[in-house]
Amino acid sequence: MNWIRIASAGDLADDEVKSVNVQGLRVALYRIDGEFFATDDRCTHAEALMSEGYVEDGCIECPLHQARFDIRTGKVQCAPATQDLRTHEIRREADDLYMAVPADA
Repeated sequence: MNWIRIASAGDLADDEVKSVNVQGLRVALYRIDGEFFATDDRCTHAEALMSEGYVEDGCIECPLHQARFDIRTGKVQCAPATQDLRTHEIRREADDLYMAVPADA
């Protein structure tokens, strides 16, 4: 597992989402209650950008059809989505945020 620096902690305020490119993969990076999380940036229902969605109560709402996902787990919270978002492990070192990337990616 490789760790890739993807952002600074100061780049996001609480309840904010930002799109980042990690070795060609679009990732939605979130800050919730001072903690950082990441999911794929594409909705599993209709491929809308999750980074353009609405963050509320630890969930992200797709801007296209209002499917909701738990940011911490990627679990679907309501229709029309039926497939969870893939999550990515984030590590913070001082102000730097790193994402775990498989060695073969």
